[in-house]
Amino acid sequence: MNTLSWIILATFAGGVLSALVASLFAIKAKAAQVPMLVSYAVGALLGAAFIEVLPHAFRESDNIEVTAMTVLFGILGFFVLEKLVLWRHCHVEECEAHDPLVPPRQTHSDHDHGRSGLMILVGDTFHNFVDGVLIAAAFMADTQLGIVTAIAIIAHEVPQEAGDFLILLHSGYSKRSALLLNMLASAAMVIGGVLAYFTLQLAQALVTPLLALAAASMLYVAVADLIPGLHRRPELAATAQQVLLIGLGIATIWLVGYWAHGH
Repeated sequence: MNTLSWIILATFAGGVLSALVASLFAIKAKAAQVPMLVSYAVGALLGAAFIEVLPHAFRESDNIEVTAMTVLFGILGFFVLEKLVLWRHCHVEECEAHDPLVPPRQTHSDHDHGRSGLMILVGDTFHNFVDGVLIAAAFMADTQLGIVTAIAIIAHEVPQEAGDFLILLHSGYSKRSALLLNMLASAAMVIGGVLAYFTLQLAQALVTPLLALAAASMLYVAVADLIPGLHRRPELAATAQQVLLIGLGIATIWLVGYWAHGH
């Protein structure tokens, strides 16, 4: 397949298909299974950032210090975006992180007439668009890097989209409407990927900075959004399970990279 075909396939799988799978999972799965997905996602994100994306960005960089600073300011930028409520929903009375480990209450009396659902859709659409751009940049640098990046993004999209689906239900949407809106927001990943492909054709110099931002995004999501939730289960058995699943996520990325390199 050519690069554009890979980008379309990867962003469709990472966006629309992930949203569909996550929504079905949220309907049928037991609550105890969600932290298992989150632990695996942490490993996949950290593995992709440190084993594949950052090494490739540094190899392609004309100035390693500038690339490292791009990662640093990228992490700060994602923090600021969350503070601007693009990826989180804050009530006037309270500000609660969008944590897939803590599904919102779903009683009818607790509906908020669509407010939290609307905020989640806006933030998720933007988030998915950015992920599409980052996937495109990875594929344009190297097909194997694109595959690894897409897998890491899909790994964290499933628990995230499951949380979004539950928030939409909490906000008063029907299951059918929540599923449709979640998939439409996820389609922004395909749009971001395709637009980035044509834009980056004209601006190849942007590929390396975007890879640095991709690494920053993976590190921020893993360390700031997902890992704190895992600390809610400090017991030894839960910790051992989390470490095992994080290791499995890292191993998946390493194996995919090993296979993609033709070894």
